[in-house]
Amino acid sequence: MIPNGYLMFEDENFIESSVAKLNALRKSGQFCDVRLQVCGHEMLAHRAVLACCSPYLFEIFNSDSDPHGISHVKFDDLNPEAVEVLLNYAYTAQLKADKELVKDVYSAAKKLKMDRVKQVCGDYLLSRMDVTSCISYRNFASCMGDSRLLNKVDAYIQEHLLQISEEEEFLKLPRLKLEVQTLYYSADHKLLDGNLLDGQAEVFGSDDDHIQFVQKKPPRENGHKPLSSSSTGCLSSPNATVQSPKHEWKIVASEKTSNNTYLCLAVLDGIFCVIFLHGRNSPQSSPTSTPKLIKSLSFEMQPDELIEKPMSPMQYARSGLGTAEMNGKLIAAGGYNREECLRTVECYDPHTDHWSFLAPMRTPRARFQMAVLMGQLYVVGGSNGHSDDLSCGEMYDPSIDDWTPVPELRTNRCNAGVCALNGKLYIVGGSDPYGQKGLKNCDVFDPVTKSWTSCAPLNIRRHQAAVCELGGYLYIIGGAESWNCLNTVERYNPENNTWTLIAPMNVARRGAGVAVLDGKLFVGGGFDGSHAISCVEMYDPTRNEWKMMRNMTSPRSNAGIATVGNTIYAVGGFDGNEFLNTVEVYNLESNEWSPYTKIFQF
Repeated sequence: MIPNGYLMFEDENFIESSVAKLNALRKSGQFCDVRLQVCGHEMLAHRAVLACCSPYLFEIFNSDSDPHGISHVKFDDLNPEAVEVLLNYAYTAQLKADKELVKDVYSAAKKLKMDRVKQVCGDYLLSRMDVTSCISYRNFASCMGDSRLLNKVDAYIQEHLLQISEEEEFLKLPRLKLEVQTLYYSADHKLLDGNLLDGQAEVFGSDDDHIQFVQKKPPRENGHKPLSSSSTGCLSSPNATVQSPKHEWKIVASEKTSNNTYLCLAVLDGIFCVIFLHGRNSPQSSPTSTPKLIKSLSFEMQPDELIEKPMSPMQYARSGLGTAEMNGKLIAAGGYNREECLRTVECYDPHTDHWSFLAPMRTPRARFQMAVLMGQLYVVGGSNGHSDDLSCGEMYDPSIDDWTPVPELRTNRCNAGVCALNGKLYIVGGSDPYGQKGLKNCDVFDPVTKSWTSCAPLNIRRHQAAVCELGGYLYIIGGAESWNCLNTVERYNPENNTWTLIAPMNVARRGAGVAVLDGKLFVGGGFDGSHAISCVEMYDPTRNEWKMMRNMTSPRSNAGIATVGNTIYAVGGFDGNEFLNTVEVYNLESNEWSPYTKIFQF
């Protein structure tokens, strides 16, 4: 057909033919520009193809100092056969793996952030699961940190617990034998255990499906023993202990085996174990007492002391995200998440250690920064994930939980710094449309006139710089000019519209984060030209000097760093291997970073 005079033709065989030819080129080593070293095996491939299917490799290739040379990527923890399966998939969209290789393919897909492959492998494993293999499958899902797979395995274990208890893998698990008092409702509608509680604690009544056991804290002179009980208990393990992620506490399954005996599978402080629970009747101290021991169990302890708990991660891994503090909460927006550029916005409440979603942005964007101005959140510029820089911006109003557009920038800007200063919004530096050079441009937005105007340019071109306000000045820190990372720092004085170079950092870096605490600047993470880094330095404006501080617990490039209350939070980013959804906090008094939050132990 030739509508409107235009020739239109669709070759139905073109894509299939081209894919087959690409794979043939890979196998013959022609035009290949990446070498994968996998446990001593060398594999050749094309960077553009791998970057399209693996966000992990995309980030590595994108960080190469020589984007036109040959990339070398080394893996010492993957099965070469599994990687070959993934390479074939990348070129043909066909996943073919022997059943014995599926777990290794899953592990390699997890490393390379190929989520679709990971999900297909997980579904295949679930389809083959039975009472003999479910415990080993659970160990695998736990090690992989796959909550979707883990929940499905746990549901299967709950349904088939008695059959599983007869299998060899079950018999190898560590065992905890407990004898406890039977709980009963008192006349005033409180759930009590006369022997255990002795009037010292109480649990309010629940329905017929759930009940809570209360355990008294052990005497302090005996020390804290996570698996000790208030009556009789022993943990025996004829074989090696099965470890789950540290600090995990979970009842996986429970089943009543007699009138006063229960069989449970649980993860207690990271140890997957069997619990034999024997209940003994409590004295009838209440005329209306009703002895109960219910199938669905949870454990609770009296407040003992502050313990560390891993901070709740974001729902999405994010690199190149925007972060800001607003109304005492940490806001994380956009960024790259494996294959896509995100619109989603998450809000972290430090008091509850809980993430919730806010209204999503209108435009997917990453490699941007955001700031709070007059109680509202602004995002400007960035990239939409399709190599297109953005000129648009939007504003979030927390009173209506919605985003509205703001006037566009005069040019597209990616990797620019954004900061609020004296009631106005500044956007500083950034990269040109080709992403090769930094910009000197500095523009300011007036929320009253809703217009952008130019400010004095920077002294040095830079993109992926960290920007913040302190003491009525605007600071721009590090970044890169072309591919060269910078340690230089400039300070903007709005009164005379001038930028001044101040003391440089100790470490050149781009993609770092910055936060203000106790009148000082803290710059952390970033990329030094070779690796994602974890080092942190502090700038004292009264002395005009930088000082190295304690490192973060994880390298983080293009992460978000912000101060909430008296605490600095680092969230997301890329650690050189994975996109992150984790959080860590900085304690000024101890000069330490930690991925844990302190809660009362119960």
